[in-house]
Amino acid sequence: MPFREVNSKMIEAQVVPGQKMYSQRGAMLAYRGEVSFTPSLTGGQGGVMGMIGRRVANEQTPLMEVEGSGTVMFGHGGHHIQVINLSGETLYVEADRLLAFDGTLRQGTMFMGSQGGVMGMVRGQVSGQGLFTTTLKGHGAVAVMAHGGVVELPITPQRPVHVDPQAYVAHHGDVRNRLSTALGWRDMVGRGSGEAFQLELSGQGAVYVQASEEKL
Repeated sequence: MPFREVNSKMIEAQVVPGQKMYSQRGAMLAYRGEVSFTPSLTGGQGGVMGMIGRRVANEQTPLMEVEGSGTVMFGHGGHHIQVINLSGETLYVEADRLLAFDGTLRQGTMFMGSQGGVMGMVRGQVSGQGLFTTTLKGHGAVAVMAHGGVVELPITPQRPVHVDPQAYVAHHGDVRNRLSTALGWRDMVGRGSGEAFQLELSGQGAVYVQASEEKL
């Protein structure tokens, strides 16, 4: 179910019979046609066990099912919206950044330690993202929210990307991430650059970076 970008803060989705999509509750701005909005406890194709896992991991964001026939416009809080199209790969993103996604995608959670080991867990604490993150896998579109504009940076084996943890939005592909430090004696005496921690992403894929260090 493709999304059309109306502007940087609004998207429009085409809803067709027999297909469903999910959005954050309260994100509908306007619609045309015969469309229904129903609170969803399970969200995506993860089922009941997926719902329990997200609740335990504190990655539970109130969602609603959107079905029927028509078009729906979505937006939330005046945040910038970035549409990401998946072709079988997995998207890693915080649950509270999800605005809407295709109902064919499978939603799950991932333990941060499984990507980057102990430093992956440290990264979650430093960035304020916790020990788990949300995953969406399959073929379909995802709309995520961010502060300011978003830039997509390709990651290749020859060119890893370093990102401020606070500016990180999401990533996809066969990517490893770890927290790297640049602490030196200047940091120890309070004369550091303020960029002591960076998120290093290496492998093959892409990372999305917002134009702000402010979390949602």
